[in-house]
Amino acid sequence: MTRVQHCYYSIQRWFDSEAHSDQLDRQSRAFNWIRVLPFLALHLACLGVIWTGSSAFAVGFAIAFFVVRMFAITGFYHRYFSHKTFKTSRGWQFVFALLGASAAQRGPLWWAAHHRHHHQHSDAPEDLHSPQHGGFWWSHIGWFTCDAGFAMDDKRVRDWLKFPELRFINRFDALMPAVCITLIYLLGEALARWAPGLGTSGLQLVVWGFCISTVALFHATVSINSLAHVWGRRRFETEDDSRNNVWLALLTLGEGWHNNHHRWPLSARQGFRWYEIDVTYYLLWLMEKLGIIHDLNRLPEHIRQEAIEIDRQHRRDVA
Repeated sequence: MTRVQHCYYSIQRWFDSEAHSDQLDRQSRAFNWIRVLPFLALHLACLGVIWTGSSAFAVGFAIAFFVVRMFAITGFYHRYFSHKTFKTSRGWQFVFALLGASAAQRGPLWWAAHHRHHHQHSDAPEDLHSPQHGGFWWSHIGWFTCDAGFAMDDKRVRDWLKFPELRFINRFDALMPAVCITLIYLLGEALARWAPGLGTSGLQLVVWGFCISTVALFHATVSINSLAHVWGRRRFETEDDSRNNVWLALLTLGEGWHNNHHRWPLSARQGFRWYEIDVTYYLLWLMEKLGIIHDLNRLPEHIRQEAIEIDRQHRRDVA
């Protein structure tokens, strides 16, 4: 394949992730600069705040959209599509797949396939985003800049491939962010006309509500790949270097209890002790009560007791 063809195929994959997938070098960790241009453009777009300014409404919208999409990632991309820690209807599955796709972290099947690979090879050389083998910045932002990071192993998500709507979202993963940008712009323009007291506009709301919110969401999510494997406490002696970190847990609605998660990935709850705040689990519990989801996997009693005993021993050692 010539360099020109490689560039052309990379551009096509901005819009159709399956375009010329047979030409991907699934082992290559070389930097693909064309692949990351949209990612760089999104970061640069945040500088638009210099011209658009800010408003309380735009900042509030950015925070709200951050939280909603963070839950779609943590509750559904991670705990549902990757680990199947609860069940839901096909309709709600579709809704939250769309919400997750709006975070611009690619499709639910790609996300689940890579995460399942991570759990099988966590912090081993095969783990694509391990800071133990690639360093902090590679594990944080480098791993998805290569063809190995772009490729998806279909065999890891055979259970989800039977849903054509999920395959569509996964294939055209750039579509939902584009729709969001359009709708947010139209909302901002409508508010500028009919509620000028809010002090917002189409461009301002796009910069804050999508660009800044999405960039913050991305870095918060991938901090679990990087920081949660180098910074924090190891309650359980797992085979990887996962760690629990309260600050990351607060930022990511509970994902920072990463060592807990690697000890028992099948639990919908990642905060194993009562004081380990896990907002994603609380929301999933509420959704179960409302009948939106069901068969929520609780933490087994023997794992809970193991955590209690380890903490008791730790306090004795400190004393």
